[in-house]
Amino acid sequence: MFHKVTPRSGLQSAFAIAELIYHSVVRSVRKSHGNAFMALFNNILTAVIFVLAFYLMFSVLGLRSARLRGDFLLYMMTGIFLFLTHIKALGAVVGAEGPSSPMMQHAPMNTVISVASAALGSLYIQVLSMLVILFVYHVAFTPFEVDQPIAAFSMLLLAWFTGVSVGLVLLAVKPWAPGFVTIFTTIYQRANMIASGKMFVANSLPPFMLSMFDWNPLFHAIDQCRGFTFINYFPRNSSLQYPITVAVVLLVIGMMGEFYTRQYASKSWNARR
Repeated sequence: MFHKVTPRSGLQSAFAIAELIYHSVVRSVRKSHGNAFMALFNNILTAVIFVLAFYLMFSVLGLRSARLRGDFLLYMMTGIFLFLTHIKALGAVVGAEGPSSPMMQHAPMNTVISVASAALGSLYIQVLSMLVILFVYHVAFTPFEVDQPIAAFSMLLLAWFTGVSVGLVLLAVKPWAPGFVTIFTTIYQRANMIASGKMFVANSLPPFMLSMFDWNPLFHAIDQCRGFTFINYFPRNSSLQYPITVAVVLLVIGMMGEFYTRQYASKSWNARR
């Protein structure tokens, strides 16, 4: 009943928080399906369906010749992997446990750990799915080579980071306007099917069309990723600095908004969702 709280050093606190985040990540991954293998399989199946759907669409429309030189499926996967990582991270953060959640009644738990575990759990599933798909494609179908694999993978992390930043802003707004956040999240995820630029090469866009897409940080991350993936593609119409700046600014705004929202947490918020 009575528990004496002993003071911890900074290193002990860091290890305790890391352990709590680890268990929360496991919980968030297992939340989608009771079987961890089935949760991974469902995500792999989603990515495979996306790749096959766009492959058939480009084949039927005869647009394969208009793409950049290199492996066509790898070209599509660079866009689809970053797109899925971005929207899955956004959805995971928006759906994370809020300040009025029953999980927050446990003493070590807080919203920072909840958001971090949801974001890291989403990244874990997406990276593992990507590695499995690329391994099967490389071994069973066609060997491929990535020009700068570390830089290309960093663009995947950038797409994840921008999704987390946008999701954190929406999470801060969610208790005040849950209906708006739900509708906006759905519209944003659907709009990125086209606005992300995963279906075309940014260098081939005329200026009047480029202005329709260059507001999106995911558009820049995908185009830069293709520049690091293919040795003969040099992105001229995208920037590496822009998505980083947008992600950092949105992250700061989201953290400030979440801190403000946490001060006015009420159990009645859950009844309005």
